[in-house]
Amino acid sequence: MHESMHKKQPQNLEQIVSLAKRRGFIYQSSEIYGGISGMWDYGPYGMTLKENIKRLWWSRFVEQREDMYGLDAAVIMHPKVWEASGHVEGFADPLVECQKCKRQFRADQTDEVCSECGGKLGNAEPFNMMFATHVGARADSSSLAYLRPETAQGIFVNFKNIIDSFHPKLPFGIAQMGKAFRNEIAPRDFLFRAREFEQMEAEYFVRPENWEERFTLWRETMEKFLHDDLGLARDRVHALEVPERDRAHYSRRTIDFEFDYPFGAKELCGLAYRTDYDLTRHAALSGADLTFLDQDSGKRLIPHVIEPSFGVDRLVLAVLTSAYREDEMDGERRVYLALSPEVAPIRAAVFPLLKNKPELVARAREIYRVLRKDIPRVAFDDNGNIGKRYRRQDEIGTPWCVTVDFDTLADDTVTIRDRDTGTQERTAVGEIRRRL
Repeated sequence: MHESMHKKQPQNLEQIVSLAKRRGFIYQSSEIYGGISGMWDYGPYGMTLKENIKRLWWSRFVEQREDMYGLDAAVIMHPKVWEASGHVEGFADPLVECQKCKRQFRADQTDEVCSECGGKLGNAEPFNMMFATHVGARADSSSLAYLRPETAQGIFVNFKNIIDSFHPKLPFGIAQMGKAFRNEIAPRDFLFRAREFEQMEAEYFVRPENWEERFTLWRETMEKFLHDDLGLARDRVHALEVPERDRAHYSRRTIDFEFDYPFGAKELCGLAYRTDYDLTRHAALSGADLTFLDQDSGKRLIPHVIEPSFGVDRLVLAVLTSAYREDEMDGERRVYLALSPEVAPIRAAVFPLLKNKPELVARAREIYRVLRKDIPRVAFDDNGNIGKRYRRQDEIGTPWCVTVDFDTLADDTVTIRDRDTGTQERTAVGEIRRRL
């Protein structure tokens, strides 16, 4: 019996971090050596959850459209790319150092004294957040390069390649997913602010006079993705118009979508109108012709750009936070993740009622093998008693559990348990696929 009680959201981030490690979603990177700040490793379920999010994004933003082209640009590009984008000159945070313990902080996120030892902080100095490296055998200024701090520039420098290869008509977009790196002074809040992270971005090229119409359509697309595809609670996502003083140097309009994380409302994703800033800068520095021949008007122009941008890791954290539940079932406290079937790392788990009964295990294995041919992400679980298996699958976020018992051997039916309510229904084996 499911005893209903208030389903609480997490009161602190530690609950999410603990569940993520316990159930194989996310681990601290290099943990056996004490870890490394701002770096995280995805375990089997976390990796699958992340890939599900990326798959849904790619489906909605690329595959379901006729005006979008996919791309996978290199992580290390020519250093002049970052001169043109403004990152070499202006991609910096204010850094302060404690004069006593030498700990470093972002000046805009600390008080006048050190939070660690109470020492006095020095003057703020700009700190460029790009990770520098060297390409080739010589480690000098001639070989200096950077790990990309964003994926967008890989799209802009391939703009000419796409129009030469595919001859698209305006409007059209280029989309990609990939890793980016920022040497954050003070990474914090689990996955929210990390030094290595993944982005999903599209640069949508439009005629300058049509940007507002397209901006509105992309806002609607982003909202559908967040709520309909990922299942984020609508009352936890807030669209904020970013004032001019807070916008990036390239943006004429930006909307930030904030999510109510356990540590407060913070930016989840954003929609920016980048004008023709990037293509104009790259054309000027490289000398390349980045104009576009508009077949409708017969005129050449540099298109303007609308950018829907998502951080994959922030989405993972938002999905876990939004799905986290606590209730009481069969007189015991229960933690579970109310993940949608499309996002959940396991869609359904198949159990034998008893693991020491070979006939039950054999039939459960047979049903499992048949189901996994047609249903994505089906798991087999016979570890521990049936109650422990239910609790484990609840914490993983598995929507349905299929149990094979002695009645199955007699009448070819199973029980299908619903994660959210705990209710079980008897179902014919041949109907399982339809139910899931």
